[in-house]
Amino acid sequence: MSATVATPRPHVLIVGAGLGGLLLGGLLERCNIPYEIFERASSVKPLGSALNIAAQMAPLLIQLGIYEQFEQISRYQRYVYSAKDNGEPVAPLDFVAMEEFGGYPCRIVSRPLLYDLFLSLVPPQKIHFSKRILSITEEDNKVKIQAADNTVYEGDILVGADGAYSAVRQRLYEKLKKDGKLPKSDQEDLPFNCTCLVGQTEPLDVEEYPELKNPEDPYFFTYIGKEKPFTWAIFATKQRTLCWMVVHNLSSETSKAAQEQRFRNSDNSEWGPHAAQAMCDETMNFPISFGGGKKKLGDIYEKTPKERIVKVMLEEKVFKTWYSGRTVLLGDACHKVNPSAGVGAIIAMHDAIALANLIYALPSNTQGDITKAFKEYYAERYAPAIEAYNSSVMMSKLFKGGFAAAFAWFMTNNMPNWLWRISVKRLVHRRPQSGFLKPVQDKGSVPPNPSPSCEKARALYNKRTGVTTV
Repeated sequence: MSATVATPRPHVLIVGAGLGGLLLGGLLERCNIPYEIFERASSVKPLGSALNIAAQMAPLLIQLGIYEQFEQISRYQRYVYSAKDNGEPVAPLDFVAMEEFGGYPCRIVSRPLLYDLFLSLVPPQKIHFSKRILSITEEDNKVKIQAADNTVYEGDILVGADGAYSAVRQRLYEKLKKDGKLPKSDQEDLPFNCTCLVGQTEPLDVEEYPELKNPEDPYFFTYIGKEKPFTWAIFATKQRTLCWMVVHNLSSETSKAAQEQRFRNSDNSEWGPHAAQAMCDETMNFPISFGGGKKKLGDIYEKTPKERIVKVMLEEKVFKTWYSGRTVLLGDACHKVNPSAGVGAIIAMHDAIALANLIYALPSNTQGDITKAFKEYYAERYAPAIEAYNSSVMMSKLFKGGFAAAFAWFMTNNMPNWLWRISVKRLVHRRPQSGFLKPVQDKGSVPPNPSPSCEKARALYNKRTGVTTV
């Protein structure tokens, strides 16, 4: 049962209906804090590949009552298999220790299906589509946003959860720069040296793709281009579809050209169908291990609806400025990492958990209390963002090709088990929970890191309800 929140309650404006924004909304829904979500797109788009989720999110999904649904749409995952494009195998990565340390197994889930699951947490009337935010102002102890359709919304807190090219961050930074308060590093462009093609097929014929016959068999393959600057990965889902991702590792020259193309075509990281089709044409003959080992990427491109194929950039940066006034940033808006390490979505969702806990625990809606909460949020989440960034840089080297990748693979293949277990342990030591929902007893052999925001929210929940939880 959710707690009753004492008034006055903050009204929260969330810009961006991605995984982080939806999860924040779903958590605020559970503790009766008023909020609205504003999304630039005109409708929900089933885009993206797949995510690997284990103990880092399992306790929170149980608290929300959706873990069983998550199990139904996801697939057990233990190994990550890799091979060079000439068929030469690379030692698989075994993540069974994640279940031992964290108490829950790894599961592969289609990103669109996980999105739909989070979308079910938010009443439809609380999400406003086709809302491109143009301006942000603060006056009379309120924050106001104006959309391109001239609608204006007012609240106590504004959360920018609108991605790597966040309009909220841009408006916030414009003001801070004008006032001479924006660090130089935050004024620099988002760096990137990879572009990425992602998509998901329709359900496939298991006779043509026999690897999909058993929905519990774990199939996750990564391929490393030996003579080409590409890496591609294929994930089998429980729905007998294949989620796929093709990464183009750019040189300094191609990176510059790609950046110029981005500014010519769009003000965000999506370049449209023509650029995606060109990359499909360039990579269609790359081999894959599915379909009896006789298929190529082009075969699964043909099985993927064109509207589900997207080309994006893989930026990498952790911003130093996450908040000012009544505005705070979440997820890719304040830290963007390469998906090679599989942690970008996880840390965005962890941001949402921490921020929801601290908003719930706000003693008042004054600027002083909100600033204090934002400082605590930053203190809790900045170090994990840096850690995730460093992990993504390291993992991206494994798939980049050349001497650095060869050396990295040699070290990985020859890593003693005790050292590998230490590496895996670092992936699950953060298992945050909501402090205002019934706590879930931890099942892992390694205790989770303390979550100050959860402890603060739980203490207040106990005080408000008279129920003692541990």
